[in-house]
Amino acid sequence: MPLTPLDIHNKEFSTAFRGYNVDEVNEFLDQIIKDFEILIKEKKELEDRLGMLNERLDHYKTMEENLSKSILVAQETAEDVKNNARKEAQLILKEAEKNADRIVNESLAKSRKVAIEIEELKKRASVYRMRFRTLLEAQMEMLENGDWQDLEKADSAISLENL
Repeated sequence: MPLTPLDIHNKEFSTAFRGYNVDEVNEFLDQIIKDFEILIKEKKELEDRLGMLNERLDHYKTMEENLSKSILVAQETAEDVKNNARKEAQLILKEAEKNADRIVNESLAKSRKVAIEIEELKKRASVYRMRFRTLLEAQMEMLENGDWQDLEKADSAISLENL
C-alpha cells in the first residue's frame, strides 16, 4: 500500500541517546508532507487529464473509422455512378444508332419511291407529248387537206338552223 501524507504525519520515531534533533526531523517531515501532497495532487490532475485525452483519442479514432468507412462508401458509390453512367451512355448510343439506321432506311425508301414517281411522271409526260404531237399533226393534216371547208359548211348549216 502506498505511503500517504497522513502516514508521514503520524509517523513517530523513537528517541535514542544522541539521536537526531526532533524539531529538525519534524520540519523536514512537514516539508516532505507538503511536497508529497503536491505530487499526489499533480499525479491526480495528470491522471484526470490522461483520462480526458484518452476519451478524446477514442472519439477521434471512432471519427477516423467512420470517415474511412464513409470514404470507402463514397468511392464505391462513385464507381457505381460511373459504371451506371457508362452503361446508360452505351444504351443511349445504341438507341441513337438504331434511330439513325431507321431514319436512313426510311429516307432511302422515300427517295426510291420519289425516284419511281419521277420515272412514272417522265413516262406520262413522254406519252402526253406523243399524244399531243399526234393530235397536232392530225389537226395540221386536217387543215392542209381541205376537210376544213366541209367543217365550215357544216358549221354554217348549224348556225342557220339555230336561227
